[in-house]
Amino acid sequence: MSPMNFGERLKQIRTERNLTQPQMSAAIGIEQSYLSKLENDKSQPSAEMFSAIVAALELDAKEFLGGINKQALQTSLRHIPEVSQFLNGTVTQRVHDARKWLFSAAAAGALGFALMLAANDGIFSSNMQYKYVSKGVLLKNESDNIFDQFKEIQNLKLAANTISAEEHARLLAAFEADRVRLATVEFPEDRGSVFFENVENGKRKFELINTRHARSPLNRVLQYLGGLLAFCSVLICFVEWRMRKASAAINNELK
Repeated sequence: MSPMNFGERLKQIRTERNLTQPQMSAAIGIEQSYLSKLENDKSQPSAEMFSAIVAALELDAKEFLGGINKQALQTSLRHIPEVSQFLNGTVTQRVHDARKWLFSAAAAGALGFALMLAANDGIFSSNMQYKYVSKGVLLKNESDNIFDQFKEIQNLKLAANTISAEEHARLLAAFEADRVRLATVEFPEDRGSVFFENVENGKRKFELINTRHARSPLNRVLQYLGGLLAFCSVLICFVEWRMRKASAAINNELK
């Protein structure tokens, strides 16, 4: 419902309470003709009359004034103390609301930038991927470097002419066919240059072969969320600035 003049507001309350003009004028303690003038905005109430009206209607002054347009409050009704208090309270509330909006914008912006920084630095989830490879299963009591040492031993035998080239090739092929079972794994955390993992019939030796930057799904979400919050903080500041500018323009027109 759009704001009304004083008379329209007074008539609205009387109508809502199903009161006739004689009944309402009697309750307030005024002549019916004067009530008619008030309802038709042909007369404005004094401060004492306004107090008598809200007292007779058992209304809070703020509740009554809340339905009246601002221009009427700032001009024809400004002499009433309750009106001045109401207008000052409205301004105070608007300042409070503006501060609340600006605080919310600052908090959203700070949180947004913090989330983007955390996502970029991998504070909550690593942005690195560490790739490890294992050549095969190490049997019990075997050297940790058996897969490299076997080839070196066969190369030494070939160099010493204790085995032929054909035998050398056959032994290497047989070892690779029987023992080499490559396994590759990736982790978001660094497990060192080498780590071991127990498996059936022995253990596997995993060696670091590559590291790469890969933003984790969690960090992507944090980055998007941070960007959204930062954008919202700017938008809140812009909207609040436009609202203050529009409010100032309206106030200037009403003065």
